[in-house]
Amino acid sequence: MKVLIAGGAGFIGSNLAKRLIHDGHQVVVLDSLIRGNKLDQETLENITLFEGDVRDEALVIEAAKGCDLIYHFAAVLGVDIVAENPVETMEVEVYGTKNIVAAAYANNISKIIYASTSGIYSSTEIVDDVLTEELLVDPHTSYAMAKRYNELYLKSHFDERGLNSVSLRFFNVYGHNQDNRMVVPRFFEQCLENEPVTVYGDGKQTRDFTYIDDTVEACIRLIDLKGWHIVNIANEAEWCIADLAKEIKAVTQSDSEIIHVENEHEKNGYEVERRIGSSKKLVELTGFKPMITLQQGLEKIYEKNYKNQTSTPC
Repeated sequence: MKVLIAGGAGFIGSNLAKRLIHDGHQVVVLDSLIRGNKLDQETLENITLFEGDVRDEALVIEAAKGCDLIYHFAAVLGVDIVAENPVETMEVEVYGTKNIVAAAYANNISKIIYASTSGIYSSTEIVDDVLTEELLVDPHTSYAMAKRYNELYLKSHFDERGLNSVSLRFFNVYGHNQDNRMVVPRFFEQCLENEPVTVYGDGKQTRDFTYIDDTVEACIRLIDLKGWHIVNIANEAEWCIADLAKEIKAVTQSDSEIIHVENEHEKNGYEVERRIGSSKKLVELTGFKPMITLQQGLEKIYEKNYKNQTSTPC
């Protein structure tokens, strides 16, 4: 197939592009590159790159020409950036998705796979120890509300015009090529520099960490799915942030001290106490379940990204 990845120079998108090329697909990437480019040289040599904003409808339509499928991963990311830019965050989501849909119709593309977020659940009560797609969600932030709007916007296009779509609720994806705005690479860098590992609050808040290879595999497995769906991409393992810090200290053999600092994210609604997702629906639809444990994933990151760094002090 020929596939467009909007936001394809980001963390998940760049890993997905590499996998699609490996599988023999043609890949087109649309990305503003404002916050960097995570596409390696080999991948860049094997894609068509459109540099620009997903809010530019004409550009999106042009990038999608001849494509069979669109992955829509373009977004403003990072709690600090999102919190400081709520208008841009919502405009990129809402106008960007409108343009992706317009590009699909203009180019006779019948399927969109959209990057939603587990942040939509916000403080939704966890039932039977996991968050499922059937729960009534309670988004609080501009980012989460825009993601939820887009899920329903895509549903409306399926109901009215038969445009197939899957909205992926990602649960704390981590792995190769992630930048240190996110907790896992931030902890790695602090440990490798023997700096204090800064845990927000008491560190008892929990997350469900899903390794990038499992995430990409799920994205691939859902290519042929018809209809309108919301699907969690989750590992079904609940880890508190304090224990994550300890695991990364162990992997890096660091002497860093773990310290607790004020959690500024609590002030703007981005922090929740618990988050763990059900992968039951993903398994039912694809037969695939994310299986890489957090310990295994952290070891993979260390081996691939850090082990041979000569500057590592530990």
